[in-house]
Amino acid sequence: IVTNIPTYGTYSVAQLTFALILELCHHVQRQSDLVVNGKWSRSMDFTFSDYPLIELASKTLGIIGFGNIGKKVSEIASAFGMKILAYDKAFQVQPDPDNVNVVSLPVLLSDSDIVTLHCPLTEETAGLINIDSLKMMKQTAFLINTSRGQIIIEKDLAEALDEGIIAGAGLDVLSVEPPPFDNPLLKAKNCLITPHIAWATHESRSRLMNIAVDNIKAFLAGSPVNIVN
Repeated sequence: IVTNIPTYGTYSVAQLTFALILELCHHVQRQSDLVVNGKWSRSMDFTFSDYPLIELASKTLGIIGFGNIGKKVSEIASAFGMKILAYDKAFQVQPDPDNVNVVSLPVLLSDSDIVTLHCPLTEETAGLINIDSLKMMKQTAFLINTSRGQIIIEKDLAEALDEGIIAGAGLDVLSVEPPPFDNPLLKAKNCLITPHIAWATHESRSRLMNIAVDNIKAFLAGSPVNIVN
């Protein structure tokens, strides 16, 4: 019998998804660095920014993969007043949330201001985001990936960022981890990368261990749970 540990990281991954989105929209670290480096002190005005700021309200978020994490991301997006598009190969009918519009992948890519990946890595999703799909996106769009690095062709994304095909990316996963020093995304324009930490909050780790213990207890009691085979 093989069991798994589902849903332990849903909140944590959704939270980092928006941490990346908000950093791309508000440049919090860059703004802080400007203050520390004295640029605000030398400013003639009470407010100062070298970077354009973007409001999420009324923007369109495209969610690729509408499982537990995708749904949680949609809930948070709704609180920001965003419009939500979703694409998932598993969709047979419109999902429960009435504020989520199910569309084809090309429509999602072309209509979204932010595209966020929450699909599993499969033969179908490997390389799903490539130069052709990136060219379908708006030049002002951001791409977020907290799923699996191999879903993106990394050299294509680096090219898209450096040539202005899209405006920015926030990534928590790469195709090889830790990345080799020659990974093109390490030097790509406006590309935020965190070291595969979306799942790793204290609370998420605690849930993981608790569910693992419960799985073992259930197996020993003759009533296994979370069976995947």
